Amino acid sequence: MESTLNSPAAAPRAGAGSLSWIWQAVTGVGLVILAGLHMVAHHFVVAGGLRNFAEVLAYIRNPLIWPLEILFLVCVTAHALLGVRAIIFDLGLSETAERRVTQVLWGVGLLAVAYGAWLTWVLVTYPA
Repeated sequence: MESTLNSPAAAPRAGAGSLSWIWQAVTGVGLVILAGLHMVAHHFVVAGGLRNFAEVLAYIRNPLIWPLEILFLVCVTAHALLGVRAIIFDLGLSETAERRVTQVLWGVGLLAVAYGAWLTWVLVTYPA
């Protein structure tokens, strides 16, 4: 009787899965740094612990800040969708189904980042 541990179906595939894990780790480190900066800027250095709308507009218009907020959005989105992808892949899908899941999650991610970037741009260009 052949062991299932030595069968090709039980062997992990190299390649895209490893790269996805690396990206998840990179975005996780980015999240720790960017979420820390975000919390400090929005809650710890502001009188009362929360910015009002006018203060948010002034803050987000800083040319150093809005790119950081967009990077934060990209890290959050990528990290979350890579986590969802890993959970779905743990179900043992076929390679075709895994490709479809990856394509759908890419679409969701691009839409989420595009919407967040547009919304940030609306705030940056909001009339003073």
